[in-house]
Amino acid sequence: MEENNQIEQPTTELDVERAHVAEQQRVRGSKRTNGRHGHALASILGPAFVAAVAYVDPGNVAANITSGARYGYLLVWVLVLANAMSVLIQYQSAKLGIVTGKSLPELLGERLSDAGRFMFFMQAEVIAIATDLAEVIGGAIALNLLFGLPLFVGGLVIGAISTVLLWFQGGKTHRLFEKIVIALLLVITFGFIFGLFIAPPNPADVLGGLIPHFTATDSVLMATSMLGATVMPHAIYLHSTLVNDHYGPGEKKPSVRQLLHGSKIDVAWALLLAGSVNVVLLIIAANSLYGMKGTDSIEGAQHAIVSVLGPVVGTIFSIGLLASSLSSTSVGTYAGSEIMHGLLRIKAPMWACRVVTLVPALIVLWFAPNPTQALVVGQVILSIGIPFAIIPLMRYTHDRKLMGEYVDGTAKHVIFIAVAALIVALNVLLIALTLLGKA
Repeated sequence: MEENNQIEQPTTELDVERAHVAEQQRVRGSKRTNGRHGHALASILGPAFVAAVAYVDPGNVAANITSGARYGYLLVWVLVLANAMSVLIQYQSAKLGIVTGKSLPELLGERLSDAGRFMFFMQAEVIAIATDLAEVIGGAIALNLLFGLPLFVGGLVIGAISTVLLWFQGGKTHRLFEKIVIALLLVITFGFIFGLFIAPPNPADVLGGLIPHFTATDSVLMATSMLGATVMPHAIYLHSTLVNDHYGPGEKKPSVRQLLHGSKIDVAWALLLAGSVNVVLLIIAANSLYGMKGTDSIEGAQHAIVSVLGPVVGTIFSIGLLASSLSSTSVGTYAGSEIMHGLLRIKAPMWACRVVTLVPALIVLWFAPNPTQALVVGQVILSIGIPFAIIPLMRYTHDRKLMGEYVDGTAKHVIFIAVAALIVALNVLLIALTLLGKA
C-alpha cells in the first residue's frame, strides 16, 4: 500500500528519484524471492480464476443452452465477442487494485458523499441479492435432479455448504479458498464439456457460427441478452479486491510490473476457460438439442440432455451445475462483503452477508410456483447495476493522479469507452424490451 502511494503521486524531483530507487529495489527483491520460491508467475495466478466463476453461473448455463437449442450455431460469435470484452474489463479491475492497493468499492467510498455511499451500496446490495438468486436456485435445481430434494431444502443445503466454503476466505487460508473455488471451476468444466465427447459436432458448423449474422428479429434479441449480460457487476468489484487479498498480511509481493504482467496471463487463461465452457454449452445444445421444446429452463435442458445423450451425461451435467452454484454463490457473497466494507467501511461477518443474500432466494424457492422465471427478473436487475460498476472503473483507470505511470493510454481508453458504451446500451435495450414483454 505504502509503496504504491509513493509511486502514485510524486510531488518533487526528490520524490521522483526516491520512487525510482524504490522500484529498482522491489525488482531486485522480487528476483531474489524468485530464486527462493520458484517462478514468481505461479504465485500470482489465482484471483482471475475466482472472478471467472461469475461467468459460468447457472444463469449463463441456462442462457447458453437456450440459445443453442433455439438457433443452433448461429450465435457462437456472440459468446466469443462477449468473452473478449470480459477479458479487457476484468484485467482493468485487477490493474486498478494492483496499482492503487485498493478495491473499486474502496475508491468509490473515498470519493462519494455519505449519502452517495449509502445509495451506491443499496443498489450494489440489490445486485448481490439478484446474483445470489440465480445461483441458489440453480444449485437447488441441481440437488433436485441428482437426489430428488425439494427445492427449498436444496436451497438450504446450498446456503449451508457455501457458508462453510466462506470460512476459508481471508487471512492465511485465503489461498486454500482460491484452490477450492478453482477445483470447483474444473468440475464445472468437466461436467459441462463431457457431452461434447459423447456427440462431437461438425467442425464446419461450429466455424460457421463464428461469422456474425442473424436470421430473424428474435435472434437479435437473444444476442442482445447474451452480450448485455456478459459482464457481472460483482465480478468487477471483487477482482480489484482479490489481487490484494491473494497475499497474506506481511507477505512480500512482487513488483507492480510483475503483478500486472502476471495478471494479464491470469485473466487470459481464466476467461479462456470460462468462455470455452459457455461456448461448449451452446455447441452441445446446438448439436444435440436443436429444435427441442422445453429447453428454456434448467430442468428442461437437463431432461433433454438425458433423453438424447443418456443418463450418465445428464448426471455429469447436474454435477457441473451443482459445482457452478456452490462456487458462484460463495464468490458472490464474498463480493457483497467487500462492497459493504469499501463503501460503508463496515466489516460485517461473512455469515451475516450470506444470510442477507440467501433469504430472498429461499423465499422465492418456497413461494414461487416456477422459480426459474425469477431468473428473468434477476437478469434485469443485474443489467441495471452494470453501469454503476463499469463507468467508475473506466474513469479511474484513466486518472493519472490515481494510476501514475500505469494510467491507460488514449488508445486503450477509447477502446474501453467503446466496450463500456456497447455493454451499457445493450443492457438498457434489454431492460426496455423486457418491460415491454418482447425479450
